[in-house]
Amino acid sequence: MKKIFLLVALSVGCMCLQAQTKDGGISADMMNQIRQGYQGTAAQKAAKNALAHTAIATLAMSADNLKAVDDHFTHRVPTTGITNQRSSGRCWLFSGLNVLRSRMIQKYDLGKFEFSQNYLSFHDLLEKANLFLQGIIDTRTKPIDDRMVDWLFANPIGDGGQFTGVSNLVTKYGVVPKEVMPETFQSENTSGMMTVLKMKLREFGLELRGMKDTKQTQARKTAMLTEIYRILVECLGVPPTEFDYTLYNKKGDVLSSKSYTPQGFYQEHLGLDLENNYVMLMNDPSREYNKVYEIDYDRHVYDGQNWLYVNLPIERIKEMAIASIKDNTALYFSCDVGKFLDRAKGTCDLKNIDYASLFDTQFPMDKKERIQTHASGSSHAMTLIAVDLGKQGVPVKWMVENSWGETGWKGNIIMTDEWFNEYMFRLVVEKKYVPADVLDMLRQKPTLLPAWDPMFMPEE
Repeated sequence: MKKIFLLVALSVGCMCLQAQTKDGGISADMMNQIRQGYQGTAAQKAAKNALAHTAIATLAMSADNLKAVDDHFTHRVPTTGITNQRSSGRCWLFSGLNVLRSRMIQKYDLGKFEFSQNYLSFHDLLEKANLFLQGIIDTRTKPIDDRMVDWLFANPIGDGGQFTGVSNLVTKYGVVPKEVMPETFQSENTSGMMTVLKMKLREFGLELRGMKDTKQTQARKTAMLTEIYRILVECLGVPPTEFDYTLYNKKGDVLSSKSYTPQGFYQEHLGLDLENNYVMLMNDPSREYNKVYEIDYDRHVYDGQNWLYVNLPIERIKEMAIASIKDNTALYFSCDVGKFLDRAKGTCDLKNIDYASLFDTQFPMDKKERIQTHASGSSHAMTLIAVDLGKQGVPVKWMVENSWGETGWKGNIIMTDEWFNEYMFRLVVEKKYVPADVLDMLRQKPTLLPAWDPMFMPEE
């Protein structure tokens, strides 16, 4: 019997090998084997019938996790009002300005208040245009198929970004209240404007590559940026250099009424050193922990800072997040928000969606493997405002203020601690909440990562 079984096994093995074509394609025999793998059971037919008429995410929503949202938090940063980035990739800017907005509201006991996202968006796009054009000038002696040149032309401009954009832009241009430079249709629906800007910048880039005289090249770049500025004004409006503004508290009392410059408004009312007093933390198990990394050419301003972060285990990042929230200080936060999200309820919970049962298969990859295979990465920035601590101070759940209007739980998203472990990636923390040993890590010479590393695409 053993001999017969062995012969059968060898025969099946040979058939499988023969089923593959020599070049690795799907042969007729292999296709036949694949078809026979579908049994057409009652469960498979039921799944097929349901999937023919209903979205996968809806069918996979777990009936075992229909409990009401638990909105109790032991520690919560006071906030007022919900913002809405609409159809734009500006989550990074909304998140950063919401961190500043929280400080402003607490400091002056304000009612509803927002900084103008459109004001900084204007300068962000102008600075990114210059970043691209100067990058083309810097690399114009390299062949057009050079990896960096190719990356520049593939990514001339976009409205996504990350915290260094907030810190560099606010430091350089200040801020204005939303009423001073409100949103426009184009600021809230950016795809058409991005298409036009990309076309012009690629055209300009080719022209600059053909120029040799450095003085003439810089003069031509200035003329190009003047044209980009005009397009931005037509889409977004004219950014103010001076404005009159009256600041009221929530009782209606006048706190100040005067003329400001954007830089003066920021310095008088907040004055935080965003470029030197904050640390970006990352939880990326695919790279070595307790190391500092720098992303080449990943900045918003040519003369600004590259994206620099410390890679740490998740538990260490949680310690700093908790310390900040306990001190009523909101944090810039980013994650892979679409994973296991119940958008209607506003919860991120690994139990929300059960793909395994729907498709009768398993999805066993861990966080490191998901990063390595492009299955997960940071996609969206929000503002971390709350934590619920259980026994012995262990986090049970977290809450972020989102920028999708009232979508979710009153405009917020509540995430379980288990979900936080798996899909949280970045946090920006004030240095006063960062332990000495982590601050010491910043003395390291950073490991330079390429601009095209997929883990570091701009958050939208």
